[in-house]
Amino acid sequence: MKIQIINGPNLNLLGLREPSIYGAEPIEGYIEQLRAQYSIIEIDYYQSNVEGELINKLHEVGFSYDGIIINAGGYTHTSVAIADAIAAIKTPVVEVHISNIYAREEYRHVSLTGKNCKGVLTGFGLDGYRLALESFLK
Repeated sequence: MKIQIINGPNLNLLGLREPSIYGAEPIEGYIEQLRAQYSIIEIDYYQSNVEGELINKLHEVGFSYDGIIINAGGYTHTSVAIADAIAAIKTPVVEVHISNIYAREEYRHVSLTGKNCKGVLTGFGLDGYRLALESFLK
């Protein structure tokens, strides 16, 4: 099984950026923990701050991987293009948000991308990635 994790803008700063919201753990260490815990699954990780690069990655893996976990960051609430890219591919996608987007600013309450996903996890911290991964094992 092959799973692609895609993180969007500013998520390269996890562990440094607003630890009261996003936690103090860098994402790289967490991804390594997932790889160790789920050693039978190939887990690839990609992060970009650029909308078009996220779309290119979705197109690249969206017909060959078994699942995609995406945290599009702020693009979740603004990018029709990423929503369209998710709709255009065959691989199922689970949207993850580290913080509870419904407990934050009102503009974060709308996910343009979520409607094209298999499911949406919000507010479980980094553990949301593991929960999303588990959803592909069922």
